[in-house]
Amino acid sequence: MQGRVVAAHGRQYYIELEGGELLPCFPRGKKSDIACGDEVDVARSSKDQGVIEAIRPRRSLLYRSNEIRQKLIAANVDQLVIVVATEPAFSEELVTRALLAATSQEIEILIVLNKIDLTDKLPAARARLATLAGLGYRILELSARDHAEDLRPALQGKTNVLVGQSGMGKSTLVNALIPAANAATREISQALDSGKHTTTHATLYHLDPESDLIDSPGLQAFGLGHLSRDDIEAALPEFRPFIGACRFRDCRHDQEPGCAIKAAVDAGEISEKRFEAYCRIVGRS
Repeated sequence: MQGRVVAAHGRQYYIELEGGELLPCFPRGKKSDIACGDEVDVARSSKDQGVIEAIRPRRSLLYRSNEIRQKLIAANVDQLVIVVATEPAFSEELVTRALLAATSQEIEILIVLNKIDLTDKLPAARARLATLAGLGYRILELSARDHAEDLRPALQGKTNVLVGQSGMGKSTLVNALIPAANAATREISQALDSGKHTTTHATLYHLDPESDLIDSPGLQAFGLGHLSRDDIEAALPEFRPFIGACRFRDCRHDQEPGCAIKAAVDAGEISEKRFEAYCRIVGRS
């Protein structure tokens, strides 16, 4: 049988079969690199349980990693929706890291600025996003409590993954767009026998027959250990016009003479703040 991973807890996965049945399954073997959104082949081991035999080829995989391990977020995603808010303050570098991970997988990007009803905090939040807006990233402003529906048209016909730090209002957004989300989560927890634990995996919800929304746990870090320095530079839109223009082919954009990237920073064509973030991401500070 074929199915799609819609939730997970530990090594147990909730598979939506082609006919709509939801079947708890375990992977074969000890190692499990299965993500929410994966399309899988499963075999029924009993009436109400199955075994994942294989993961079908992915068209994309959003994940984070460090020197120790990797954390899969979602597979077969068309669009990353990263949620920030006017309050509490969001990490611009974490946003940048998520954008780099998505760009490296050719995943579309939408930034949602939530809680715009907090009007006294709005100008500062807009200012913090100004560089990204200037680089062409799409930014949608809304209040999840009152105007969550403003987001729905941007999600149509796609598998979307919602990512953001804790406190940005992701849960409010999900519950407003999908009123049955809480009920679906309870059903999944019961099926996976995980009601006593806090899930640390993503969950997929259907917005309509053509559109899906994957909600992921709040992020506090986004490691990019799986991306090379070249990958990171290629994913930074402001770097692209200058890649390959340095005097030395192996230029690290540090102290080398004739560095096109450093010259662009000095000329204001690349934001100094973004360049400093690049240096931290590639491990230069």
